[in-house]
Amino acid sequence: MQVLEGAAAMAIDQAVADTEVMTTEAAGRNALLPVLLPIASGEAMADAADAVRSDEVRGLLAAIRRLASVVEEETVALTTGQKIDFDDFSARKSRSMLEFVRLMRARMHLGGEVEITEEIQRLREKLERNRSILEMHYDAVREVASIIVKAIREAESDGTYTGRAAQDGK
Repeated sequence: MQVLEGAAAMAIDQAVADTEVMTTEAAGRNALLPVLLPIASGEAMADAADAVRSDEVRGLLAAIRRLASVVEEETVALTTGQKIDFDDFSARKSRSMLEFVRLMRARMHLGGEVEITEEIQRLREKLERNRSILEMHYDAVREVASIIVKAIREAESDGTYTGRAAQDGK
C-alpha cells in the first residue's frame, strides 16, 4: 500500500514539475499559457446531444406546422367557397401526416417537449375545425344529390307504378 502511495506522489510531483517547466519555457518565448480543456465525454458531449435534440425538435415542429398549414389552407378554402381540388388536398394531407407520424415514431422521446405538445394541440384544434367543416360540406353535397335524384326519378316516371305512393305523399 505504501509503495502505491509513494508512486502516486512521485507521479503528481513529476506532473507539477513538467507544468512549471512548460510555463517557464512558454513565458520565455512569449507563447500562450496552457489552457484547461473540457473532457470530451463531459460538457462537449452534452452540448452535442443538446444540438442534436434541438435539431430533432426543430424538424418535428416544422413537420407539424406543414401539416397544420395544409389543413388550415383547406379549411379556409371550404369556408370561403373557393373551388377545391379535394384529391390534391387529400394527397398533401396524407404526405404531411405520414411525415409527422414517422418523425414522431423515430423521436418518441420528444413527446414530452412543451413546445411540441403545444403545437400538436394547435394541430388537433385545426383538424377538428377542418373535420367539422368537411362534414358540413359533405352533408350539403349529400342533400343536393338527393334532390337531384328525386328530380330525375320524377322526370322519368310516368306515374304508372308510383301513382298511389305519390298520392299518399310518399
